[in-house]
Amino acid sequence: MAGRRRWSQLGGAERVELYTRQSLYVVLWAFNGATLLTVALAHGSGGQAAALLGGGAAVTALAFVLLAEVLRAFPLVQPPGWRRLVPFGLACAVYFGVAVTSLPEEVRGAATATVVSSLALSLGALSGRRIALALVLLAGLLGGISGGAAADIGGAALLAAALLVTGRVSMWVLGIVTDLDLARRAQAQLAVAEERLRFSRDVHDILGRRLSTIAVQAELAATLAERGDDRAAERMLEVRGVAHEALREAREMARGYRPVDLPRELDGARSLLRSAGIEVRLGVESLPRAWHEPAAWIVRECCTNVLRHSSATCVDVSFADGRLRVDNDGVHTGCPSDGSGLRHLRERLLPLGASLDAQADDTGHWTVEARLPGAGPRGATQPAGGCA
Repeated sequence: MAGRRRWSQLGGAERVELYTRQSLYVVLWAFNGATLLTVALAHGSGGQAAALLGGGAAVTALAFVLLAEVLRAFPLVQPPGWRRLVPFGLACAVYFGVAVTSLPEEVRGAATATVVSSLALSLGALSGRRIALALVLLAGLLGGISGGAAADIGGAALLAAALLVTGRVSMWVLGIVTDLDLARRAQAQLAVAEERLRFSRDVHDILGRRLSTIAVQAELAATLAERGDDRAAERMLEVRGVAHEALREAREMARGYRPVDLPRELDGARSLLRSAGIEVRLGVESLPRAWHEPAAWIVRECCTNVLRHSSATCVDVSFADGRLRVDNDGVHTGCPSDGSGLRHLRERLLPLGASLDAQADDTGHWTVEARLPGAGPRGATQPAGGCA
């Protein structure tokens, strides 16, 4: 299929594959053709030259069909079917038998070389040392039958070994390029999957918090409206403002994946929690700059959980001794320490060398504690400012 497209339309691995296949085809036809033509023109008579060239062309054509089938199955290296193997084997045997019994000695060597090269190139791509050893021994045997001298045996065996190395090295290089191309594609797909996961987490963190705030504010406005309190309208205006803010943040994420900013997250968390009647205390001035983004993830998730699952009246966010703590005085309900939000947060922190624990103590306080060791995942040490 790759060969039907133009060269410029092929990828790098497809070009290497096409080049490797065509190179082996060219070696097969060029070697056999040059050998047969040279000997036929120099030493063969009319009938002998016809037998030499006709038989050699038939053997080469069948070897080409066999080689194409082996290469077509790549990277699955498997023996070819009997419908290809049996005709090729019979053609080699008949051609070699005719050459040994009917052709002169100076022409017989070209027929032997044609059979040896066809066997080595068509079957040499098959894996296994036994196949390679059998082909070399068979080539030596054919050389011994054809010429009888040690030079003939060694020359045939050496020719088979050289062509075997050529074919196997070509397939080895093609295999490496194919594996690298598959790895590159898998890496690209993994990068896309990771980016989708990151984006989905951002959507969960940002919109989840906003929607939780809207739910709390709307419930409070409904309660005030039932009592006939004029503050219900004020609360609904706050709900509208939070909805507009959520829409703005969603648009920012869709345009360019909004960067996470810790001071902005802290200001937003303080504003949202206070609007729900929850006091906020901040003390993260010493947090290293490189840990700002992971800390913003933690603050965002904790703020969402406080609004959704707790009856807190005060939230304390602090950093000391490499530990970021988010503590509140309301017992969480339906938010276990291995909930999906906290579990995903642990997964994001783990590659950065950070860890996260969440638990309730005997006094009813819920604490989320993250260990952020050192100066940060990137070694930055610039302190945070303006977060309190």
